Parts: sequence; structure tokens; C-alpha cells
Amino acid sequence: MINPRISLIIGVLSISIFPVLVKWAPVSGISSAFYRMFIGFIFLLPYVLLTQKLEIPSKWEWLPIVLCGIIFGSDIAVWNMSIHYSNATQATLLTNLSPIWVGIGTFLFLPDKPTFRFWLGTIVAISGMVVLIGFDTFIQMQFDKGFMLAVLSGMLYATYMILSKTVLNRMQVVSFMTYSMAVSSAYLLIICLIMDQPLWNFEPLIWGVLAIQGLVCQLAGWLAINYAVKAMDAKRVSLSLLSQSVMTGLIAWIFINETISWQMIIGGVIILVGIAITFKKNKTVD
Repeated sequence: MINPRISLIIGVLSISIFPVLVKWAPVSGISSAFYRMFIGFIFLLPYVLLTQKLEIPSKWEWLPIVLCGIIFGSDIAVWNMSIHYSNATQATLLTNLSPIWVGIGTFLFLPDKPTFRFWLGTIVAISGMVVLIGFDTFIQMQFDKGFMLAVLSGMLYATYMILSKTVLNRMQVVSFMTYSMAVSSAYLLIICLIMDQPLWNFEPLIWGVLAIQGLVCQLAGWLAINYAVKAMDAKRVSLSLLSQSVMTGLIAWIFINETISWQMIIGGVIILVGIAITFKKNKTVD
């Protein structure tokens, strides 16, 4: 059985290529989100059916599963809208405040309360995010519709992490992912139709990029992350996902020649230090 921490690393690497793929394929963000979910779902469904690994949830589990699908789909849609109304940098920073919301939600609703080490690591990692994007950019954020949507995206993301943890405690990852992606696909399709988003007549290259998003970013990435959520503390997993910004920067530098400044490197190192703090065991604290 794969080590949960290795699974988390695989998941982070898989989802980190998503922003780079978006730049390669200029498709509506909501349309891209729909195909990311739908393609992952149609490839996972035959596997769970043929291997007979699709569990039938109890009547009490259906509601959180459906909510997870709607919340995750909403998070993607809201995040894309926040970029439309503001900018990608502000939206990314505010969405990445999700570890704070996960910590607060865990403190209020779950028995496994956040430790001092978690909050210390969160503060350090969020500080690294500020350094990464630049302090000037941080203080110039506008409290407009884009700001509110980005904060909402972080809250939705945190809600998904907490709720999915409670479901995964009782269900296998592949079954949860199958049902959750089915709900997200249907939900995002409805949004696409209501908002008149393009769903076909794409060039072959774009279809190829959409397939990679569905198979790598969604299917492989979130199977790995959800396995880590099932086996580990949801708070640590949520904080670890901040490293996505570091990996995305490296991938963009390698494949699309985006520049990396010393400020970005220092910010990335601070983020990783913050994550490492929460993973370091200390008998007197944890």
C-alpha cells in the first residue's frame, strides 16, 4: 500500500500542472472544469464497475456525498469567476487561505482539534504566499466582488476537505470519487448550459489538453489526494496543498518559460517550511 505522504506528493504534482494546461488551452474556465470532472468520471466508472469496487452508500451517506460534489464543483466555478472579476494572483492567494478555514471548521465541528504546531505552520506558510506574490500586490488588493468570490472559494474548498474526510472515514476512495465526480459533472453541466458556455467544436489540441486535465489533474491527482485525506489529518493535507503554487511555478518555468525571481524562490521556501512544521513530530506539543 502506498505511503499517504507519497500519495499526497503525487496528488500535488498532478494538480500543479493544471494552471499551465489552462494557458495552453484558452477555454472557458467553467467549460474546462466540467470536462475535467466528466472525463475523469467516465474513465473511473468502468473500472469500479468491472472490479466490483463501487460501494452502495447508506441512506445517511448520500447527502454528504452529494454535497461534496456540489461544493467541489462550486469551488471551481467560483474560483474562475473570481479571476474574471479581479486577477489570478489575488484569487489564488485568497483561495489558498483555505487551511485557516479548515482549522476553524475542524475546531468547531470535529473532535480532532488543531494543535499549536498546525497554527504556527499555517502562519508561516501563508506568510510565504504573501512573499511569493509580492507584498505590494498583497496591500493593493481591492475589496470588490472578485475579493469576496475568492474568499468564498477558499471557504468552499475548506468545507469540501472537512466534509470529504468524514465520508472517507466510512467509504473507499474510488467509490467516493465516482459518486462525487458524477454529481460535480452534472452540476457543472447545468451551470455551463445556463451561462451558455462552449461545450464542443474545440480543436484537437484543446480536446487533448482537456483529456489530460481530466485524467491527470482530476482523476490521478484527486484520487491520490483523497487517499491522503482518508489516511491523514485533513488539516495537514489542506496546508500541504499550498505547495501547489511552488510546483506550478517550477512547471511553468520548465515548460512555458515563465520567469522565476528570487522573491518567488524565497516565498516558496517559506511555504515549504510552514508545511514541514506541521509534519514534524513533537511529543510535548502533539
